[in-house]
Formats: sequence, structure tokens, C-alpha cells
Amino acid sequence: MPKTSDIFPANYFHRRDESDDENFYTFPRKVVHIDDAAIAALSDFYGEIIPKNGRILDLMSSWRSHLPLDSLTPQHVAGLGMNLEEMLDNPALTNDDIQVQNLNINPTLSYEDSSFDAVICAVSVQYMIKPIEVFTEVHRVLKENGRFILSYSNRCFPTKATAVWLSTDDMQHAQLIGSYFEHSGHWSESMMKVKNSENGAPLHEDPLYIIWAEKKSVSS
Repeated sequence: MPKTSDIFPANYFHRRDESDDENFYTFPRKVVHIDDAAIAALSDFYGEIIPKNGRILDLMSSWRSHLPLDSLTPQHVAGLGMNLEEMLDNPALTNDDIQVQNLNINPTLSYEDSSFDAVICAVSVQYMIKPIEVFTEVHRVLKENGRFILSYSNRCFPTKATAVWLSTDDMQHAQLIGSYFEHSGHWSESMMKVKNSENGAPLHEDPLYIIWAEKKSVSS
């Protein structure tokens, strides 16, 4: 498995708070981390790009997945995150497939190869300190042509976000995520959808950036 440390300088993934992540996530935060307009935009996008009856992995999951369950009827939604209470209260998740795992310590996923039609990661990529390992594992567990869909806004917990994230702007974040795809498997070119004031969203709304790529077939 390729390693983040082989590709990027170690200081890129330093954080202001290097204490155990488990301590930070001990108490459930049953709140959403983007506003209603951004949630609606993300849900609409999921409805457009995720197979209607697919198998989904919600990576770095929490209290809400923002899946449009009125239009998607997934066979299965696995949840992997840091707080069990949050995930048990998430109506989108399949209750017998919820795992507590710190990807910053153990980026290896327990799922079988080619298990999912889509993997989603909402407003959490900024906390990964081993992104290449995580993206490589996501590539493994996705089915051929499955999509890894990541989103971010201009909010974060700054003490737990990586130095490279905090030192770059929103468009550079997209380039950074693109580099994670580039170094982690046989992916299609990453694509981006943006909702912000520059493309017509009201100034008072949270911006939303969605980056995704498909797992390409070996023959392509």
C-alpha cells in the first residue's frame, strides 16, 4: 500500500492538537456541520450520482449522512466513524454495520474487495493524516466504476485539521484532494461541483465543494 509519508512532507499532516483523537470524539456532537442550503445541495447531488439501490459506505460518519432517503433506496449503508452514539442515531445507517475506527491510526478497512457502489465522506477529509492509505483502501472496497464522493466547506475544527489544509484555500483544497486520488489507485480524473457566492449562491450561505472520482476498470 502506498504511504502518505512517501509522497508528502510529514509536516503537512501535523495538527495543533496531536492528542488522541478518541478523546476529542468521546462526547457525541449531534449537530450538522454545514447549513441547510449546503445540506440540500449535497443531498441533491447524492441523489443524482449514487445508484438508487446501491450499497454505500459512509466514511468518517456521524449523526447524519445527508443521503436523500426519499429518492434513494439503498440496499445497505455501512457507517464508519469515531462516535458510536452519533452513528446509532443516524437514520441512514444500517444498524448492524456500524464500526468505530480511527482512520488516522488504522486506515485499513475491514470490508471485502468490491463491496460498495459508492463511498461518501462529508466535510471530514481535512482531518485525515493518512489520506493516501485511506483512498487506496476506498479504491479496493469500491466496485468497478464505483464513486468516491468527498465534500467540504469553509468550516472545520481547526485544532484537528491538518496543517496543509489550514494553509491552503478552497480551490487548493480541491487540488489537494485530486492529488490524493492521483497517488492512491486507478481512478478517473477527479471532478468538482461548487456551490458558493461566485456561482450564484447567496453570500450568507455556506459554500460547498464536492470532489469525486470513479474507480476505473483494470482494462481502461
